[in-house]
Amino acid sequence: MRFRHKLRNIFSFYLDGFRRMTVGKSLWKIIIIKMLIIFGVIKIFFFPDFLHTTFQNDKQRAAYVLSEMSRPANVKTLNLEADR
Repeated sequence: MRFRHKLRNIFSFYLDGFRRMTVGKSLWKIIIIKMLIIFGVIKIFFFPDFLHTTFQNDKQRAAYVLSEMSRPANVKTLNLEADR
């Protein structure tokens, strides 16, 4: 019960702080809009939909993902202490 009371106090503290903001609200809006634009552009140009363009159906996509996930890792890249 005491934990809930502390959690409620912390939540109300932050909620009250955000309500009383004047300049901060507009700054947060600008930050969120910038982040949406930046990540939207990055996703479109730098992360194409590889699975959808390479494979024709979900079964082929699932088989590819399973084979990539179950493939053993390259031992040379993981064993850095043996090279020294």
